[in-house]
Amino acid sequence: MPKLYIKQKVFSWKDKFSVYNAFGEDVYRVEGELISFGKKLHIYDIYDNETAFIHEKVFSFLPKYFIARGGADIAEVVKKLSFLKARYEIPAFGWTVQGNFTDHSYTITSGSGTVATISKKWFSWGDTYEIDAAQSADPVNVLAVVLIIDAVLARQTAAASASN
Repeated sequence: MPKLYIKQKVFSWKDKFSVYNAFGEDVYRVEGELISFGKKLHIYDIYDNETAFIHEKVFSFLPKYFIARGGADIAEVVKKLSFLKARYEIPAFGWTVQGNFTDHSYTITSGSGTVATISKKWFSWGDTYEIDAAQSADPVNVLAVVLIIDAVLARQTAAASASN
């Protein structure tokens, strides 16, 4: 799978992301729902076909999200806490996500090795993320996991600034 880049739109009432390849060509479009209970994101291909739907389990102690494809949930993404660092697990895919989430630098791994590495491009207009995934990785599943982690981080940042 070639590298993908997620560009979050800076001025938008709802979540909007463009996902493009190394040549700057749009590959996916991500849109959130303006009014909903919990975070909901739709991933569309360039032909406006929905390729995945992400939805949050609203009443959960730790963040918990689901990835749906073809109208059915296929995976659950759960944030796990350890003594030192948070990590995410996606049991249906056999994936674990670890790294420095506040710096947007983390890796998705499976039992067979690295699935993808994610890094944030600093000093860009709006948040831009680079996803470098293994050839065998499903780009939509990887993209969905990255968007979920971004949603969790955004909620934490909003909660921290609201408490100050």
